[in-house]
Amino acid sequence: MKRIVLAAALFISTDCALLSAIESTGDVTDVVQVRSLTQESNVYDRLWQPFIARWDDHQLLVTYGMQFEGTSDMGDIVCCRSTDNGATWKAPVPVFQSRLPEPGGVQYAYANSVLYHPPGQDIVWCFAIKCPRYYPDSIDSVLCAAYSPDGGRSWHPVELTVHYHSPLITNSGIFATQVDGQVRYLLAACRSTKDHDPLGDSRQFVLESTNLIVWRLAGYVPQEEPLKVALSEGNIDVGDKPGELKMVIRTAPYVVDVPAGRVALDPPVAYSSVSRDGGRTWSVAKPEPRLYNTDAKGFYSRVSQGRHIYVYNDGPSHVRQALRYVVQSAAGDWSEPRTFFDGHVRNSYATLIEDTTPGTYLCVWDSSNQPDRMRTSIRFGRLRLDR
Repeated sequence: MKRIVLAAALFISTDCALLSAIESTGDVTDVVQVRSLTQESNVYDRLWQPFIARWDDHQLLVTYGMQFEGTSDMGDIVCCRSTDNGATWKAPVPVFQSRLPEPGGVQYAYANSVLYHPPGQDIVWCFAIKCPRYYPDSIDSVLCAAYSPDGGRSWHPVELTVHYHSPLITNSGIFATQVDGQVRYLLAACRSTKDHDPLGDSRQFVLESTNLIVWRLAGYVPQEEPLKVALSEGNIDVGDKPGELKMVIRTAPYVVDVPAGRVALDPPVAYSSVSRDGGRTWSVAKPEPRLYNTDAKGFYSRVSQGRHIYVYNDGPSHVRQALRYVVQSAAGDWSEPRTFFDGHVRNSYATLIEDTTPGTYLCVWDSSNQPDRMRTSIRFGRLRLDR
């Protein structure tokens, strides 16, 4: 019995030491593991694409996907809560469950959660995408949503009215702007129907809403013809000039005979587009020479003191090991790359929100505890830009 206890203690000690070594790399501090795949049922193969929102002065919420084995990116969406500003995290509760058939017997699977807590409101929203459970991936999905009135303890589905009738993929957060004195919510989305339809296409666009329930197409991001670049997973925030919105967008070659996500542009850069009318019309997408991208999400946002941040994966396409970041000064110059998080493990899909202390950002991303396997862990940490 003593040997068993000693062995268990040694295993825990070794595991903690390994996590400690992993979590001490890069500029992100206070790193903790929100959830590990080892804590979940064997029906799940990955944990991926987390999103974060603040509920109150002490409570944080993180949603993420739990991928079913045998699919590329579909499963359940769950939510973890922290009541101590991210130091510890409670076990997840379901937001969307794919094993529960909806009316009519349709069984859906879910992906790509997006959290949004409207300022001054006592509910928090979780948007996601869903498609029939038997689909091999989430490419041909529709928008869905749920809300929580109790800080993420319970979630209640909402039937949205979406006046955009084609498949879509979500990734970036809700951006609230004002047009003619009215709040307008923008959601960047994309479609990539060319993967399953020989006459399909790949487009980046924006949905808009005044109430978060009824959504309409605001506009597409135009591109030079013939199409040579596939745009997806754009992030919207305040742009470089007054009254301007800017979207920074993931890129890949626009080819139909190469599997999506296996080839990067040459040179491997993100593209951007700007809007000067609140998100309805956008400029022709153009390359951003200082923003590296190899067909993976790059997080883009306005931060303190008129600056912008871009968080991305360096290295070859789909290796997704180290996360780096660059900061754009108020004058428009981008810094040299710095390490966001490495750990010599696999990391991707970072999302940040500003903390209550200016210059400090709450961060989540999907990670792992091995260099040869990705998306087995969800991590949380803080990035202090003004230290």
